[in-house]
Amino acid sequence: MHKNHDAMTNTFLNDDTSKSALAKREILRLCITHEESSISFFSKTLGISVPTVTKLISELKEDGFILDEGKIGTSGGRRPSIFGLNPNAGYFVGIDVARHHFHIAITDFKGNMLKYIEDIEFVLESNSGSFRQMCRMVQDNVVAAGIPWIKVLAAGVSLSGRVNPEQGYSLTYFVSDDLPLKDLFQRELNVPVSIENDSRALTYGEYMYLGKNANKDMIAINLSWGLGMGMILDGHLYYGKSGFSGEIGHFPLLDNNIMCRCGKIGCLETGASGSALRRIIVEKLKSGRRSSLSKIYKENGNLDLSEILQAVQDGDVLAIECIGEIGEMLGRGIAGVINIFNPGLVIIGGRLIVGKDHLLLPVRTVVNKYSMARVASDTKIRLSTLGRKATVLGDCLLARKKLLGI
Repeated sequence: MHKNHDAMTNTFLNDDTSKSALAKREILRLCITHEESSISFFSKTLGISVPTVTKLISELKEDGFILDEGKIGTSGGRRPSIFGLNPNAGYFVGIDVARHHFHIAITDFKGNMLKYIEDIEFVLESNSGSFRQMCRMVQDNVVAAGIPWIKVLAAGVSLSGRVNPEQGYSLTYFVSDDLPLKDLFQRELNVPVSIENDSRALTYGEYMYLGKNANKDMIAINLSWGLGMGMILDGHLYYGKSGFSGEIGHFPLLDNNIMCRCGKIGCLETGASGSALRRIIVEKLKSGRRSSLSKIYKENGNLDLSEILQAVQDGDVLAIECIGEIGEMLGRGIAGVINIFNPGLVIIGGRLIVGKDHLLLPVRTVVNKYSMARVASDTKIRLSTLGRKATVLGDCLLARKKLLGI
């Protein structure tokens, strides 16, 4: 196991030139995708001789990255050892930055979530002081969870809006002409950092969580204050030319003359999102509709999304009716996505899934109405089982993916 980050910088994780370093990372990749594997499996898959693989495995074991998981049963003859990732080789931290708070997750090297801390109140602003403060809060929370920061191998940060992971820029937060956002985080956290759009992180978290049952062509919808989407196509996250793919919220689907936050009119997000849900409910309350939210709205002159979602969970008739309208509108967008991409699975995640069947049933009804039957029949649509943990899990696993160069 690595004693500190200086020692880590001298390992194969940072070596892109030597063949043995690349082969070691490939072995770790196969351990991730195939759980436990034998020396002969590594040899055949990587086209490397058994003695060379044996030497590499020995070094990986010595460095604490993999474990001998024992023998697997074979019909007669010697039973080969199988190898898997050592969960204690190091830790990954995921940070999901939302509008008024952020969430943290910590996973071990194997990808098991050890700790999830949600709704840490903080509004990230576009200045270096704000970033420094948030990074300190992240480190303090990780240490308080029992993980020494020195054992953190890498961190993954997700943000709403447009993010270019390769260049490390966010179009939502801008602090410096010279330094991409990723570098700012890296400087403060003193570990390798990857940044990602929150919807793509959510998608990757859902995909990896499914493991062997994952569908290599799947879509994940992030239905929160805004509306985003991530795509796994042929087993890989799809980024598009500039890293800005998945903007389903800004698909010009609606003829409602409502200005979207992007500056355009008629975006799907103006009819299917948490912000749309709040607008629709406020309009109905103003027109005289009764609800458990009436008193809150009268006293404050506004409603918070969390109050609306609580009303949905409490069975408020108006709130349920409105989340059904969101489901209908979202269903139109998903129908179009299914017709274009023909995915095997669509997962709906984000804050609004607390609506459960009040949201999902209208989605399915509208998809059946508007998508081509032969295409839609191959697509399963369901709500996330990970819920709000999906994005931070994705952050952790993307940080591991980036660190291992896979």
